[in-house]
Amino acid sequence: MTYSTKLSSAFNDTKNRSKKLSPQSGMCSLCTEDCIGTCEIGLAGVLGARTVYPTNTGTNQVGSEKDYSIDYSHFNINGRVFGARGVNPTYNEASIFNVNLERTYGNTNIIKLAMPIILPALVKLNWEDYYAGAAMAGITCVIGEDARNKDPKLVIEDNKVNHFPALKKMLDAFRKYYRGYGQIVLQCNVEDDMYGVPEYAISVEGAEAIEFKFGQSAKGTQPVTKLKNIEEALIKQEKGILVHPDPTSPEMKKAYKEGVCPNFYSYGRLPLWEEDYLVKRIESLRKLGGKNFYFKMAGYDPIDLEKVIRIASVAGVDMITFDGAGGGSGYSPCKMMNEWSMPTVVLEQAVNTIVNKVKKEGKWIPAIVITGGFASEDQVFKALAYGNGDVTAIGICRATMAAAMTSKKVGEMLKAGTVPTHLKSYGSTKEELFGDLADLRSIYGLKANDFSTGAIGVFSYLNKIAFGLRHFLALNRKFDIEYIDQTDLIPLTRDAKDLMNDKWFK
Repeated sequence: MTYSTKLSSAFNDTKNRSKKLSPQSGMCSLCTEDCIGTCEIGLAGVLGARTVYPTNTGTNQVGSEKDYSIDYSHFNINGRVFGARGVNPTYNEASIFNVNLERTYGNTNIIKLAMPIILPALVKLNWEDYYAGAAMAGITCVIGEDARNKDPKLVIEDNKVNHFPALKKMLDAFRKYYRGYGQIVLQCNVEDDMYGVPEYAISVEGAEAIEFKFGQSAKGTQPVTKLKNIEEALIKQEKGILVHPDPTSPEMKKAYKEGVCPNFYSYGRLPLWEEDYLVKRIESLRKLGGKNFYFKMAGYDPIDLEKVIRIASVAGVDMITFDGAGGGSGYSPCKMMNEWSMPTVVLEQAVNTIVNKVKKEGKWIPAIVITGGFASEDQVFKALAYGNGDVTAIGICRATMAAAMTSKKVGEMLKAGTVPTHLKSYGSTKEELFGDLADLRSIYGLKANDFSTGAIGVFSYLNKIAFGLRHFLALNRKFDIEYIDQTDLIPLTRDAKDLMNDKWFK
């Protein structure tokens, strides 16, 4: 048995020619000399290094294709029939509609969540509805790293950002609909930090929350981008961006002139932050007006996981999002999306173990978020239960963006006078099709009728997740999300049982 993927993928729209494959390599078992190369090898033979990254990203999302040996499907959900925790055990009170999904987190500035969900960092595709829908749903969302590069009006002087008008639009996409729940957070990588983006965001645009990014489980490194020519390489380098090879070197100038110069690449700096820097950095940003601070961490070595949790504890960080293998949105190396980091449930087990260790020392524990491949309420329930009371929320990224994109498209079709065939049986108007619009009107009034269908779609999708969670909680006679724990799970496989008993790594 193999867990390797075939040498065909949605990343590059490639496919194997033969129906028979060599499992370990993923190649066709029979290669012919007259094949035009429709697989990953054939494409790489023509396009070369650029096929490390998906070739069809941009207006698309692309996620992991690997079938991991263990995930949340290895657990079923337990059920109970006696009693009721969180409400009085009466027919009127022990109702799905009385299940409390609200959570709170924060060190000095408390943030409320209407449900145990956050939307992890994105700044691509339909980001405006992604942020707006988060505010409508009453949850936290994060603007992705390098957001400054989305702004054609960006001005950097003396290696510091001093004009970034697009940031206001990004923040306002959420703030416009804020209703007392959640928070809009700006994620910063090493270069955002180097350019002073946190200071600009807080002092100029009134941002209240910054997330420092260590990595994500689809991309443990930083992106590498092929540049068109030496002129573009020089412009990038002048802005402080790392470029390889050095376009200012006499050897490269000579090689370029002679037509024998290699490709130029820009690349992002890897996070090399240490405790001393981050603790002081966060304290200085607090003095500037920052209210909440977040870390984004992937499934790195457990030693690194523990170090990040301990740094966050010392710095008084409010929330850490841990991103497990199985996710991705399309700007990560193809094989990294499939082949690196811990599967999400394994990462959660590692985090649980470290949190319990640090907790016993009496230290501050930030809110813990688990993300990486979640799309439905059963997965959310299982991950929250697996957290055994130490996981505050689950991050749902790619699936939520899918809701934002498809519902926006449906809205555009309705305006054009057409209805998607598969939806015709449900109605032909915005009012008929978007069934949870009534819930939005109950919060915002009649102006909700004019909300973007993309944002309504995000709200509706998350509303479905919340409604499904209420059913599972009522099934266990737990009417407050705080009571959920591992007793609500049934391991179905030996691996699942070993993982739950902390024997899987041993």
